[in-house]
Amino acid sequence: NLLRRSVECPTDWTAINDRCFRYIADVKTWAAAEKHCLYLGANLASVHSQEDNHHLQTLIFTATRKSNKAWIGGSDGQETNIWLWSDGSPMTYTNWCPGQPNNAFRLQHCIQMNYSKKKCWDDVKCSTLLPSICVKKNS
Repeated sequence: NLLRRSVECPTDWTAINDRCFRYIADVKTWAAAEKHCLYLGANLASVHSQEDNHHLQTLIFTATRKSNKAWIGGSDGQETNIWLWSDGSPMTYTNWCPGQPNNAFRLQHCIQMNYSKKKCWDDVKCSTLLPSICVKKNS
């Protein structure tokens, strides 16, 4: 059956490519943002294609009228340069800014999106306070 049933998302969640996403405006550390997503039955967002990335940029812009930086679910907190998504999916697509990830001062282990004029990904200290995007776990 090639017809993909469009996913139905709860109120305040947006369907993007068969997953449900939500922009969280409250600024939090990466871990606090992930914990908040978990509380909502979700994880920080994993991004699997340029299309996903673009849709998330649109989600942020729709919510804020700005291209705000935001946490997504990528981290190399366990081992430097082994980047993992918090929802357990493989990291096959990335949108790193030129020269990133650079692990500046050996302290940058979490991913912010919409960084710089290029609106690409940057590794940043996980204690940085940023808004975030959650993705619902597929039920």
